[in-house]
Amino acid sequence: MKQTDLVLTPTHLRFRNRRFPCTIGRGGLTTRKKEGDGATPRGTHRLVGMLYRPDRMARPADWALPIGPSDLWSDDPGHEDYNMMVRAPYPHSHERLRRADPMYDLVILTDWNWPYPVKGRGSAIFIHAWRGSGRPTAGCVAFRPDHLRWIAARIRHETRLVIA
Repeated sequence: MKQTDLVLTPTHLRFRNRRFPCTIGRGGLTTRKKEGDGATPRGTHRLVGMLYRPDRMARPADWALPIGPSDLWSDDPGHEDYNMMVRAPYPHSHERLRRADPMYDLVILTDWNWPYPVKGRGSAIFIHAWRGSGRPTAGCVAFRPDHLRWIAARIRHETRLVIA
């Protein structure tokens, strides 16, 4: 592991010599991730993108892309767009990226089951804002919004999410 890695431990995340409280999936950690299990997959995951709400915040990094009103994430394992960003209108199962709450104001995308998804292995694992301390996610890793912004501004091309 390198100093530039985001390292998830049982109690927090380490990054650049700092510790951050975080939440993980309601299903805990797993080595056998499945769609809908609510678990956070163990392993070393590359960070492959960053999305943000330009109507709610300044661009957090020069490579971050804005989330628009029609941006969605396909979570339909039976469709060819599974685990990919898609646009509305989209008749298949999906998650809206532009939410009323602040949870997805800033989203860091990992390479979990991407770019060539295996159907049923679980859709995206995002790094995003938490709903509150101790409130689990559907499998993602989540932080206090101010901590997430601090982390996002310091991510580099070589940064990885390491979940042991």
